[in-house]
Amino acid sequence: MLTARAYHGHAHAAAPVDQVVLDYEARFLRRKVLQTEGGDHLLVDLPQTTSLEHGGVLVLEDGGEIAVAAAAEPLLQITGDGLLRLAWHIGNRHTPCQIEDMRLLIRQDHVIRAMLVQLGATVEEVTEPFTPEGGAYGHGRTHSHEHGHSLHHGPEHSHEH
Repeated sequence: MLTARAYHGHAHAAAPVDQVVLDYEARFLRRKVLQTEGGDHLLVDLPQTTSLEHGGVLVLEDGGEIAVAAAAEPLLQITGDGLLRLAWHIGNRHTPCQIEDMRLLIRQDHVIRAMLVQLGATVEEVTEPFTPEGGAYGHGRTHSHEHGHSLHHGPEHSHEH
């Protein structure tokens, strides 16, 4: 079994030796056995829970790298006039969102869908890889006030509300 104990946001090697394809939820992990596209079992044993991003790599004990790719999953595609306003409403609900020039993508959620339709959005179901924006500090999960545990917070950072 292969073992990865480190993660980098981008490849350092010329070519990764294999890849894992994971949906959004599966890309948030600390310790788990995964199967690579090549059929190998890979023990991921990171020092802390980490949000693996599409294009990042898991670093093997021998220095080799396993590429991380976002899997296609059921999403809602949001289009329409006032896309910035719609993005604000999505963000106000701490919903992970992939922001593009002409559309927004979110995970399927019937409550958020109803809100967006009421606001005048066109909402369609699609199946695509999901690579939402990082949190307010440039990476990490946006739900549950998650900043990404790999980021050092200085003494001025507080979670008090």
